[in-house]
Amino acid sequence: MTETRVTAGEPLSWDDLAARARVARERAYAPYSGFLVGAALEADDGRVFTGCNVENASYPVGTCAERVALGNAVVSGARAFSRIAIVTSGALPAPPCGMCRQALAEFGRKLEVMSIGTNGESVVWPLRDLLPANFSLERMAAPAETGP
Repeated sequence: MTETRVTAGEPLSWDDLAARARVARERAYAPYSGFLVGAALEADDGRVFTGCNVENASYPVGTCAERVALGNAVVSGARAFSRIAIVTSGALPAPPCGMCRQALAEFGRKLEVMSIGTNGESVVWPLRDLLPANFSLERMAAPAETGP
């Protein structure tokens, strides 16, 4: 589990957050796709949690970098997040997959998501734009009772 704390009053720049994601990307285990991904998730309290993708011969068992970073954050007690930087081995910036979007949205849709490709291009999206209608606890509320 990787956790670092930013000095009070000195928030990380996007470049600093991306640098941490790059370090995580170098640790990725992706022998099947060759698509390496690193993520650095910034909690509201300034802590940063990293993750990398971990593939498996049984494809559904693999885990994305974003969810590894999120799991590291949750096990450390973080529950509110402001930004995530994602760095891949692909030329173009890649947004999180749908499963990762849903997992991140569980903790709030105000998250800013930045992705950087190897071509140097970066894109920043609000999570709410990437997942405009997430599944949520409110959507699981019991339906109103109906008559006989």
